[in-house]
Amino acid sequence: MQVKDIELFREKVFNFYRQNKRVFPWRETTDRYAVLISEVMLQQTQAERVVPRFEAWLQNFPDISHLSAAPLREILALWSGLGYNSRAVRLHQCASIITECYGGVVPSQPELLKKLPGIGEYTCRSIPVFADNHDVAAVDTNIRRIIIHEFSLPETISAARLQEVADTLLPLGQSRQWHNALMDYGSLTLTSKKTGIRPLTRQSKFQGSKRWYRGQLIKQLVQSEELFLQEIEEKYVDCPWKLDEIIRELMQEGLIECSESTSTSTLTSLKIKGARPI
Repeated sequence: MQVKDIELFREKVFNFYRQNKRVFPWRETTDRYAVLISEVMLQQTQAERVVPRFEAWLQNFPDISHLSAAPLREILALWSGLGYNSRAVRLHQCASIITECYGGVVPSQPELLKKLPGIGEYTCRSIPVFADNHDVAAVDTNIRRIIIHEFSLPETISAARLQEVADTLLPLGQSRQWHNALMDYGSLTLTSKKTGIRPLTRQSKFQGSKRWYRGQLIKQLVQSEELFLQEIEEKYVDCPWKLDEIIRELMQEGLIECSESTSTSTLTSLKIKGARPI
């Protein structure tokens, strides 16, 4: 990769950004907590859908201490509509850990962020990028597609090698602007449809999927606080997935908890974890 090619690529991306810059509320703040929330919300959710949820979230849970102290039921109610409710649970867990271990301040170091629940290779870098303009390269599905297309790299390129290329392309001192520019370039111009480069993982059809039934169950529990197992079985009698498997997964992920019959030790009702039954 020649220095001239790198410079031309940077110039093209920055020029596009200057003319087509998108405006989002999380781009107007450098508060690390707000950036954490936006980055988790943006995982597998379109930016336009995130905007009202992000603004409502910060109104209800303006900082780590408010989020840590909030009941899970309130958090899930506010999260409703974003999908993948386990992300909200992990955010709640993050808030507790940050409160206990970091004095309520979101860490800026990628190696510390990566230890938090739900924070992976991309997010542990993107948080310090957008909050602190930290000189690290973060590679998500958009940036992966751009690099592969622009430099004619194989789609089978390893994550490690792709990270090396991203590190080389990063203009020092401009990390925040660079990543915002790449995001807009990938979302508005160099799309998956245009390039033919597919993401490494693809979402399955939502309606009627296992994820859809999980979401419906959580939504009902948020509204009703507690449901008897018999009610759930009757309502979802046509569910092609095993309900007991869905319930077990939601319990393991810390989303719900179950009550048992004292006489038979069988499950009788479900509720959001930590919620008081009616």
